[in-house]
Amino acid sequence: MEGYGQYCPLAKGAEVFAERWTPLILRELLRGSTAFNDVHRGVPRMSRSLLSSRLRKLEDCGVIERRAGDGRGSVSYMLTQAGRELSVVVSELGSWAQRWYRSTLDKHELDPGVLMWDIRCTIDVGALPKVRTIVQVVFTDLDARRRNWWLVVESGEVDLCPIDPGDPPALVILATLRTITRIWMGECSVEASQREKLLELRGAPALRRSLLQWLRLSPYAPIQSAIAARRAAGAS
Repeated sequence: MEGYGQYCPLAKGAEVFAERWTPLILRELLRGSTAFNDVHRGVPRMSRSLLSSRLRKLEDCGVIERRAGDGRGSVSYMLTQAGRELSVVVSELGSWAQRWYRSTLDKHELDPGVLMWDIRCTIDVGALPKVRTIVQVVFTDLDARRRNWWLVVESGEVDLCPIDPGDPPALVILATLRTITRIWMGECSVEASQREKLLELRGAPALRRSLLQWLRLSPYAPIQSAIAARRAAGAS
């Protein structure tokens, strides 16, 4: 039997929200992705057929609506009012996990493509030069296929490229995948990582100085671990 077979509003809400992958799909839609491929870049370990199935269910539930795109046969997925109201649920679930069940950043949870897509979605374009600007991120511990990524900022938009766009970067960021993930999640600072020789910045001094103005951290970065706080209190 599909669903929980209960009238309880929590059960009804869970039938829409609590299916595997659905909260992550909603996360991508809530931060502005509308094209199928863009949504999939945020959930690359999800098969495309399963993503299609989940999107159809969200449409059937009135959470999203499909609209014809500009290109031939292209489709955009737009949140309805019902979908936009789920932003509170998505945000609170992430905040709860950051307080009580945060990642230990083990190897199996680290993915350069996911991290770079997350970073791309939070960059403050207004804090960058008005001209075409390229930032290269080099994951020093990864193989050649996954090592280099480029953020291309132009005309108020940010594109993420796994292939060299051709122009020289204005700034190069070098560190391990775990170090850059920890910085973005607020677990260590840029300054401390530089002092400990875990992070190297090469390029335009202005971009290096303004790094944390345009490279905004995860929205969950300010949230402190409740478990770490309890342990610290118990040790004092």
